[in-house]
Amino acid sequence: MKRTILFLIGGLLLAGIIHIAVVFMVPYYADRDAWAQMRQFGPDDQFHILPLPQAGSEPLRSLDPWMLHAVCRFSLQDGAVRITAALPDDFWSIAIFDRRGRNMYSLNDRSAERTRLDLAVITPVQMAQLRQDPPPSLETAIVIELPIDEGFALLRVFVADETKFQAAIRAVESADCGGTL
Repeated sequence: MKRTILFLIGGLLLAGIIHIAVVFMVPYYADRDAWAQMRQFGPDDQFHILPLPQAGSEPLRSLDPWMLHAVCRFSLQDGAVRITAALPDDFWSIAIFDRRGRNMYSLNDRSAERTRLDLAVITPVQMAQLRQDPPPSLETAIVIELPIDEGFALLRVFVADETKFQAAIRAVESADCGGTL
């Protein structure tokens, strides 16, 4: 009888451990991760303006209705990615996310201290290669080194009122994330 109870307790503990392990592994094996969700907005290596958030039909969760949002999927497997844009004087920000949707880097107009966005996203291996012979075009760029192979950038531009909406659209449409070094 004691032996049966011990086997039962051991079996329940083992089942609990397996259950917890499977729950933690789901994000790594799920095919509907943040990277896959960004595919719905258009092809890679270019910014796509997201539809304005409407109550109950937001294109992504937690979007600010006072912001114009654009997303760009990219891959660093074939080389570094250069993100450039001439943005308005009002508030703007850009965030780089990994494949799972974790925020890896953020920058805004206040911390960049300029309206011209020039950002290079590279892997540690690519950074080591660039240190040997850096191209002159990187002198003005903000270079960030991230341990990711794929990711996406979310560009946000503040639209204070309707009169500034078209200028914000033009600025985001001119943004580029397909450039290389």
